[in-house]
Amino acid sequence: MPEVIFPGPDGRLEGRYQPGTRPRAPVAIILHPHPGTMNNHIVHMLYNAFTKRGFSTLRFNFRGVGRSQGEFDNGIGELSDAASALDWMQQFNPEAQITWVAGFSFGAWIGMQLLMRRPEIKGFISVAPPANLYDFGFLAPCPSSGLIVNGANDEVVTAGGVQKLVDKLKTQRHITITHEVVEGANHFFEKEMVELQGLVENYIDARMAALPR
Repeated sequence: MPEVIFPGPDGRLEGRYQPGTRPRAPVAIILHPHPGTMNNHIVHMLYNAFTKRGFSTLRFNFRGVGRSQGEFDNGIGELSDAASALDWMQQFNPEAQITWVAGFSFGAWIGMQLLMRRPEIKGFISVAPPANLYDFGFLAPCPSSGLIVNGANDEVVTAGGVQKLVDKLKTQRHITITHEVVEGANHFFEKEMVELQGLVENYIDARMAALPR
């Protein structure tokens, strides 16, 4: 997983990038929580889930985190960082036909906003999206199918808040929202990482298998 430094809107951004294993490989970008870094264990799991399946995969530190320049910007600048990261990825993967975004907590919120702005994103994974802390009203309508996972005992992101978001998204046509609740799991899935990983990997496999050959 080679270290990369690429230009962001407010200075250099630090990341880890794994090229795809085949021509025209799909692309995935992984977004971290706040506070947190690209080395967060859930972010790392998401990154590995995509790299193992041959995706060109990038995880990176938002502005002001690690060696990334700039300062925390309450989501506005971080969304610009994510867009710049995707632009950078596309320079090296111009023929990629499929793009995914995955994020944990704050990163899930940023990822869903990126999804609304970039029509090439066809799949998403949101782990513990903070629907009780941030406004997800911009998902009108949500343009892509995806997976939402939360812990039943999450002390940061309320299960009810996530359920309201899921219920709203499931009323929309032409997309499918898969929702999984991990019983006993807190915000960090400390004892349920194996189960979380299985849900993520099974979802990616199912979506990729359904694509036309």
